Amino acid sequence: MPVDAIANPECGLGKHMQKFGMGPASFVSSEEQLHTRLLLSNPMDFLTAIAASPDATTATTVLIAVFAAWLSYRLLRTDPGIAVAFTVPAPEQCQPGWQGKVLDHPSIRTTEPSGSSAIQCYAPATGQLLGLVNPVTPNGIDRAVSKATEAQLAWAQTTFAQRRRVLKTLLTFVLDNQEVIVRAACLDSGKTRVDALFGEVLVTAEKLKWTIDHGERALKAERRPTNLLMFYKRNEVRYEPLGVVAACVSWNYPFHNLLGPIISALFTGNAIIVKNSEQTAWSSAYYCSIVRSALSACGHNPDLVHAVSCWPDTAAHLTSHRRIRHLTFIGSRPVADQVARSAATVLTPMCVELGGKDAAIVLDNPQGRSVSESEIQRVASIIMRGVFQSAGQNCIGIERVIAMPQAYDRLLKLLTPRIAALRVGDDLTSEDGTIDVGAMISSASLNHERIINRAVEAGARLLVGGKRYEHPTYPQGHYFTPTLLADVTPSMRIAQEEVFAPICTLMRASTVESALAIANSTSYDLGCSVFGPTNSAAARANLEYIVNGVRAGMVAINDFAAFYAVQLPFGGVRGSGYGRFAGEEGLRGLCNVKSICVDWWPGLIKTGIPGKLDYPQRKGSWAMGRGVVEVGYGEGWRRRVQGLRRIVGMEG
Repeated sequence: MPVDAIANPECGLGKHMQKFGMGPASFVSSEEQLHTRLLLSNPMDFLTAIAASPDATTATTVLIAVFAAWLSYRLLRTDPGIAVAFTVPAPEQCQPGWQGKVLDHPSIRTTEPSGSSAIQCYAPATGQLLGLVNPVTPNGIDRAVSKATEAQLAWAQTTFAQRRRVLKTLLTFVLDNQEVIVRAACLDSGKTRVDALFGEVLVTAEKLKWTIDHGERALKAERRPTNLLMFYKRNEVRYEPLGVVAACVSWNYPFHNLLGPIISALFTGNAIIVKNSEQTAWSSAYYCSIVRSALSACGHNPDLVHAVSCWPDTAAHLTSHRRIRHLTFIGSRPVADQVARSAATVLTPMCVELGGKDAAIVLDNPQGRSVSESEIQRVASIIMRGVFQSAGQNCIGIERVIAMPQAYDRLLKLLTPRIAALRVGDDLTSEDGTIDVGAMISSASLNHERIINRAVEAGARLLVGGKRYEHPTYPQGHYFTPTLLADVTPSMRIAQEEVFAPICTLMRASTVESALAIANSTSYDLGCSVFGPTNSAAARANLEYIVNGVRAGMVAINDFAAFYAVQLPFGGVRGSGYGRFAGEEGLRGLCNVKSICVDWWPGLIKTGIPGKLDYPQRKGSWAMGRGVVEVGYGEGWRRRVQGLRRIVGMEG
């Protein structure tokens, strides 16, 4: 703020200061004006001058005035990154009390005699028709990519502040419209409202907030070290947009799986085409309209973002598209094989997340003492959430509980009645809101009875559930009873395959070593949870033994999936995929990583080729070249002196 503005009694700040007995006569002396100029030009000199002032009253008054000026600026300034208000009409199906036509045989393939290719969207919890979505054609994909390519040229030139504003606008909308967003997710995927609140809204808000707060730091150019031979060089790495990227995402989290890649793509300066699952085509169209409206509200081209729904035979046109610069895939291993082959034809790099067979390992106290009742209850509650959230349709859900003897027996007693008490149904129509487990996505997701029966034949004990659930009110809904299967061993098929269902499998481990061996016995290596006491060095060593030895991309200690709530890089290895999204690694994976080497003092020193080494080379080139190597990388001063002698021709 100019000094005159502070001193002028007619300006707003001056009037306020007069009101509090701080008019011009009391605080704008020539000495104080000097102090203000020092503050604006050099804060350290200002503080030195104030400290040296013999007049404590003057010093105090000036400090108060400066603080008042700063506070006024902070309160009254217009934030260039402030969120922009906008609206998106809520789908009529999200209105409380909505009733849709109940399909006799719910399926995404329409049974219309006309042979329509439209995707038939329905609520898996009730079988009610949500609407029809026309699948995109190859030409439609080409048009979307062309529009995105054109829009990205301008977007790539935007500042981080402009991109943050879009994300802030999205975050505000999400927080203001949680109810509608949640209802749309529940209708299209069958989950409960609480599951949608945590699995859709909370994690999306976290990704938005993390990217707003930390994204720029992750993408700023980084200075890299140099060496003796290149002492005159400045080295840096820049993270630049790729262009148009794509994502093929799964149905289990229709809002979050769609928004996650979009958030990262936009902040890295890219445009994006998201191929959403045909199972959740209805809600994806609504969610995409939210992002496009946010872009428009902030003055940017909405064609930066497209969501497309199509049948599998059309998807290959997107995954093999020559103008797609990166592809994120979230789904199953069989589909990933096809997608990876398709992307490889045009050398499109990929990030692949294929789900897992995540274990929750529960250790005993090495001293033989039992853990407290409150602690084992806490662990049981976390296991319940990890197994049954979204009816078990969670890529990082707990699919195996591996417990040592004491923990095994106590968990079995705690989990059995709690799982038996779980209530299954449609949370949106529940009168008292007490539905615990929602629906499965389709009838094809209910074929788990055979794998359970085989486990029982091999010695497992079926204690709860184990079969489909026929809902008395919604017989067309897709439900499976919450299940507890004890005494499961690694040789059983159910211990090796991802079931993606509300099934808790309990496995006994006799030692810490056997617990680790069981955890590592599958082809999946996505995430892991390990629980155990921490009150002794031996107990902490056991935890560390598991953390170091388990094959997984992510580990939560005494917790479940906490790594996802803090935006650590997400992904696995082997059968769970490769690459990472989320965190700094996720953002940088969508960038062209450009290495730049430039002279520090171009007017003084630049790289030159010594005469003996210049083409055509002259006699002595070998000795000089060897000397350069020894000067640059000699392990001690003798070697380097010897190298200098070779360079100047004193040695051969």
